[in-house]
Amino acid sequence: MDDQLPTHRPLPELPGVRHRVVEADGVRLHLAEAGVDTGTPLLLLHGFPQHWYAWRHVLPLLAGEFRLLCLDLPGFGWSEAPRRGYTTDDRADLVLAALDRLGLERVGLVGHDWGAWTGFELALRAPGRFTGLLALNMTHPWPRQRALLGTAWRFWYTALLEYPGIGRRVIRHRPELLGYLLRRGVPAESPWPAEELAEYTAAGREPGAARAGERLHWGFVVRDIPRLALGRFRHRRLTVPTLVLGGDRDPVTRPALLATAGAPADDLRAEVLPGCGHFLPHERPEEVAAAARRLFRP
Repeated sequence: MDDQLPTHRPLPELPGVRHRVVEADGVRLHLAEAGVDTGTPLLLLHGFPQHWYAWRHVLPLLAGEFRLLCLDLPGFGWSEAPRRGYTTDDRADLVLAALDRLGLERVGLVGHDWGAWTGFELALRAPGRFTGLLALNMTHPWPRQRALLGTAWRFWYTALLEYPGIGRRVIRHRPELLGYLLRRGVPAESPWPAEELAEYTAAGREPGAARAGERLHWGFVVRDIPRLALGRFRHRRLTVPTLVLGGDRDPVTRPALLATAGAPADDLRAEVLPGCGHFLPHERPEEVAAAARRLFRP
């Protein structure tokens, strides 16, 4: 395990957070750690276009009870940006390899946005590795087809991000689009601090990060959308206890996408928080922390 961090950008400071690098399948991934070393381990996976700092408000609320592991997904934050490996399956492979490298047999899993979608794949593929899944602002793999078709237009912006060779240029040279998506995702009463907004939009200016953002979205188009459309997930049963949290003002992941009736799952629940948008760790960290305690306390 190599503790030397890349220095292309300074790390945001957050008291009580330690940083190191974990090598997983030859890819160097940045890990931000906080909390109690002897506490129940929780792995936290961020969404787009964020990184570990997305959990800045949640970490202090849980640090006294849990061992908190915030992993930067490949190409984001301070993790390496490999040339390939950005499908959901690829991300799941790297996360499992990172857990092996850390010597962690079983953890609780918290994911937001793309991190939550990765979390579903992890829970389906390796249920024995996870005590539970808290999925924030992301549909589960079994949404009602009518709800999926009725809300598909809300993902219009992905057309600007996903096409090979084009998406990376948009992400790198049009940071105002990322800023717009971040601002659009939260209600007016939960604005982003200017320095935090600048941090997430600046991250995309790195060539590797821009390519990673493009390939992450394109991987979903070519792999996961066909699976959803053809009902391929119906053949996979979710046995990990899972709680989905959404916001009734989320402009992308609408409450209709969170309905759990008929999903092939042993324990899958969904809750919609009033007055909330797409970034619950930023808007309602207290409620995210409370949900984590309910799901992961021994």
